Amino acid sequence: MKKLIPFAITFVLLVSCESKKETTPIALTGTWRLISAETTEKDSTFSTFNPKTKMIKVINETHFAFFNHDLNNGKDSTNAVFFGGGGKYTLKDSTYTENLEFFNNRQWENGKFEFTVKIKNDTLTQKGIEKIEKLGIDHIITEKYVREK
Repeated sequence: MKKLIPFAITFVLLVSCESKKETTPIALTGTWRLISAETTEKDSTFSTFNPKTKMIKVINETHFAFFNHDLNNGKDSTNAVFFGGGGKYTLKDSTYTENLEFFNNRQWENGKFEFTVKIKNDTLTQKGIEKIEKLGIDHIITEKYVREK
C-alpha cells in the first residue's frame, strides 16, 4: 500500500499538469469586403470577382447578410448590379454553415451551404461547396474578404 501512494500522487500531479488545449473561437463578427472570388467546376477554376462591384458581408453573433452593387450607382443600365441575401449561420470550429433565408434570386432561398473558414490577420477565407440540384449548380467557391475598419 505504501508503494501505491507515491504512484498515486505522481499520477494525480501528471494529470493535473496536463496542458489543456484552449481553442480560440474564430472572430467572424464584423463587416467584411470581398477582395477575391474563385469558382471551381469539374476541372476548371476561374475568377468570379468583379472589380466593378463592391460586395460586403456583415456577420453578427447569429446572422449574416451580404450585399453587392456596382460602383456606377446603377447609372449604366447594362452594368447595373444589386443583389443581397442573408440568414442564420452556425460556426463549429472552422466549419461555418450559412442557412440562406433571404435572397433576391428566390430559387437559392432555404439553401444550406457549408464552408471552411480561417482568419489570418484581417483576411477571412471561406471555401466550400454550393450545390442546388434544381438549378444544376454544383461547384466549389473560394472567397477572400478583408475586415472593414
